[in-house]
Amino acid sequence: MAKPATARAPQLIRVNRPLAAELGISLDHADDTRLAQVFSGQILPVGAEPIAQAYSGHQFGHFNPQLGDGRALLLGEVIDRSGARRDIQFKGSGRTAFSRSGDGLAALGPVLREYIVSEAFHALGIPATRALAAVATGEQVIREIALPGAVFTRVAASHIRVGTFQYFAARGDTEGIKTLADHVISRHYPEVRQADNPYVALLRAIAGRQASLIARWLSIGFIHGVMNTDNMAISGETIDFGPCAFLDEYDPRKVFSSIDQHGRYAYANQPGIAQWNIARLAECLLPLLDEDEDKAVEAANSALSEFGDLFQSAWLHAFRQKLGLTGEGEDDRLMVTDFLELMHQGEADFTLVFRALSKVAGGAAVETLLDQFKTPLGLSDWLTRWRARIDDGRPQDAVQRAMEAVNPYLIPRNHRIEEAIQAALYGDFSFFHRLVDALAKPYDEEPAQADLAIPPAPEERVTRTFCGT
Repeated sequence: MAKPATARAPQLIRVNRPLAAELGISLDHADDTRLAQVFSGQILPVGAEPIAQAYSGHQFGHFNPQLGDGRALLLGEVIDRSGARRDIQFKGSGRTAFSRSGDGLAALGPVLREYIVSEAFHALGIPATRALAAVATGEQVIREIALPGAVFTRVAASHIRVGTFQYFAARGDTEGIKTLADHVISRHYPEVRQADNPYVALLRAIAGRQASLIARWLSIGFIHGVMNTDNMAISGETIDFGPCAFLDEYDPRKVFSSIDQHGRYAYANQPGIAQWNIARLAECLLPLLDEDEDKAVEAANSALSEFGDLFQSAWLHAFRQKLGLTGEGEDDRLMVTDFLELMHQGEADFTLVFRALSKVAGGAAVETLLDQFKTPLGLSDWLTRWRARIDDGRPQDAVQRAMEAVNPYLIPRNHRIEEAIQAALYGDFSFFHRLVDALAKPYDEEPAQADLAIPPAPEERVTRTFCGT
């Protein structure tokens, strides 16, 4: 059992009351002072025995056999109102056995970033960990400069990672791998129990969820920034919103993370990296897949091949929806890739372009779309093809509604997150709250939130994002 660090003057920034109710946690009789004490770890919930979890991981392709929660503590598990088991975890609550030379604390900025982005993901309908609370500790955290400290409370289906399996594999603990795999089946993939080989079925199921997840990331222009194997959750949730960012203008090579100096985790590289991570999981599971090593490798390779097929299918499905296409046209993939290339050449904003195209589908003037491109060369020919493809008898307003249901009006734009953080550093959390509230309805086009949809001016552009350690 580990103990959270002392916070002498904790202050509640925000608590997610709807999520608390979903978890079966009553906050009705707790004032902000007590909630600050609870969510900074000064008062532990009854029955909580905080622990830091061990895991290994490939970090930028280099294997580290001993990682673990260096600044996180798992408080425990709850059964939510739907009957699902959920983890509740502190981040930034102090040193653990895995902190190495770090202090285990979190600065205010990364805590606010994770709160904003994780709740935005939930509203967008993409599997992700959730934000339960954010608390300022009243303590200083020393990085390059002194910064206000904070603690984030995260909720996850579980915190089991590819790196968790690697931890046991690195120690040659086949029995530990089997115990962990059986637990994962019970907790996340009970449907594979009936398979002829549950462990092969488990690998395929995990690969399938990851393929779907990465396709959804690409469909909203999301760049995780640090897709190490210890940051890939076995449950299929997006986890660890560190140096993440969203595309403004479309560029498949775009990188924001300050620590990704060679573009390993660039926007367009994410599917390949996810498959690479699944390959590392497959290596851990080989002893369970078949007693015959050759057959085990064959089963693993089959699952990896399926990942590629499943990703391509999920990606095409997502972008068909974004373009308003129904059915399966044989030239649909080319239509999508041609449009993305036009966006790249025209330096078009990823989010606003698809929203504008939705309006054109509903009968708006084509200038609505053309205005989003610096150089719209070739766009007229593409629009002719597109109009012919969507002309399937549906009313224009129905096509527009369908497209706007998958093409968000609001995303957590990098410069707006930075604006919220900078204001908070001076004690003003009003913009942070406004941003979280607005992003809870990302598909609603409300005039009062129009400023939040605007791409950054040159002086507002965020070019680098940072890890929260």
